[in-house]
Amino acid sequence: MLIIWARCRRYWEPSGPAAVWAGVASLLHRHPSSLGPHPPRTALDLYPHPSPPPPRTRAPVSEYLHSCRPPRLSPPAANPSTSSSPPPWARSRPAAPAAASSAFPLSQGSRHYTPPAVRARASLFPPPPAPSEPPPPPWPADMQVSIACTEQNLRSRSSEDRLCGPRPGPGGGNGGPVGGGHGNPPGGGGSVPKARAALVPRPPAPAGALRESTGRGTGMKYRNLGKSGLRVSCLGLGTWVTFGSQISDETAEDVLTVAYEHGVNLFDTAEVYAAGKAERTLGNILKSKGWRRSSYVVTTKIFWGGQAETERGLSRKHIIEGLQGSLERLQLGYVDIVFANRSDPNSPMEEIVRAMTYVIDQGLALYWGTSRWGAAEIMEAYSMARQFNLIPPVCEQTEHRLFQREKVQVQVPELYHKIGVGSVTLSPLACGLITSKHDGRVPDTCRAIKGYQWLKDKAQSEDGKKQQAKVMDLLPIAHQLGCTVAQLAIAWCLRSEGVSSVLLGVSSAEQLIEHLGAVQVLSQLTPQTVTEIDGLLGNKPHSKK
Repeated sequence: MLIIWARCRRYWEPSGPAAVWAGVASLLHRHPSSLGPHPPRTALDLYPHPSPPPPRTRAPVSEYLHSCRPPRLSPPAANPSTSSSPPPWARSRPAAPAAASSAFPLSQGSRHYTPPAVRARASLFPPPPAPSEPPPPPWPADMQVSIACTEQNLRSRSSEDRLCGPRPGPGGGNGGPVGGGHGNPPGGGGSVPKARAALVPRPPAPAGALRESTGRGTGMKYRNLGKSGLRVSCLGLGTWVTFGSQISDETAEDVLTVAYEHGVNLFDTAEVYAAGKAERTLGNILKSKGWRRSSYVVTTKIFWGGQAETERGLSRKHIIEGLQGSLERLQLGYVDIVFANRSDPNSPMEEIVRAMTYVIDQGLALYWGTSRWGAAEIMEAYSMARQFNLIPPVCEQTEHRLFQREKVQVQVPELYHKIGVGSVTLSPLACGLITSKHDGRVPDTCRAIKGYQWLKDKAQSEDGKKQQAKVMDLLPIAHQLGCTVAQLAIAWCLRSEGVSSVLLGVSSAEQLIEHLGAVQVLSQLTPQTVTEIDGLLGNKPHSKK
């Protein structure tokens, strides 16, 4: 700059500005290599740069935003055949040294220009290499969605396997793969090549993992409660009509002891049974026996808790306070399942699901279910739980017997397959009316209808008399199987798809032992026998599929 300033001053004083530009031009011809092939456009271009200036550093966010600017387009290159030198508007700045320009090559005359920020970011974050094969998902192939997992498991099992338990396959065991072993491919323990194993997804869990199992020494069968992990006995003990009402506490203790010793681990009660006396009786017996709390399942139902307006329904207040009252009468720290004992049109569904989730989060219950709900209401509760990240119901408790079968055989299987809601059925013998002891007639002294006028009126109606006649028609089938009509009716209920457990109501230990024999009758119910029973009843519901 001193040289240029001195030359300009030298020529300005005697000759004026024309002489100044002539002197600058002579200076440029003496140092052509430092200024590039084109004449300078500004005073900064006159200075020969020994090295390019260091790039200005920006914060990562500013760098990214700067790189997103639209690219600057350079003008088209001049035609060399018509002009020996580029026009003034096409003149560029001095070229950078070879070491810097080699990292970011620019094509002369190209219309595509890469901004410096993009080039700098490209050097810091090089593009990833092209994958040779699609990357695996971050989750196992058989655990993408809970419903998809269960559907895949259900497709691998036939209806007979779900209802009648595992059947031995050709390779032995509980109906596993043909090749035997623990999920090995057929052909005998062969190993899969590593290259192929990386592409083939992991096979689903064996179908026998969720099938019913048989207890050691008791012969009792156990099933999953819906699609949850809770294992319950296929026959449970109910306390409606009997505990705290029709039988004494000593008889109730004998019945509960026989049930526990024969593998029954599900005991059901409700706050409304005998105005709370059933829960007190059950709690006293469990406390006196001293059985391990982890060895049995206690369920209760909440809806009718008292005469006050706030002591009924499924409001958040009554769900929490009603369950706390049940725990005090049962003398337990928690119940395994709390049921909403009918739907409540006065309580919003979101409030019900949130209250059930709250009692589970507080440790007052482990699961919750519905009782006498419609399929649409159960689906609404499930959708509400999924929408707000709450806990959905796991089972529905409803009546199911030979003459009341549409809901369990049409609606419950669909709920079971779609959202995993199982079924715990009650009153398989219609409070003792489905039996051959009465010879087709219901006497007035029958213990089942004592104190329940509505049940007596129903049994003595025209439909009730027809049902009693059909019960007697089942007697030859029961004799052919070597069982009683009551055992046949209970085994028939156990065979229904989606049923996790059937609750029994008995008045003596001997009657309980007789009803527990239905577990052995279950394996004798062949499709031909079931078809014969359906023909005698004449009330088989037709699915809408």
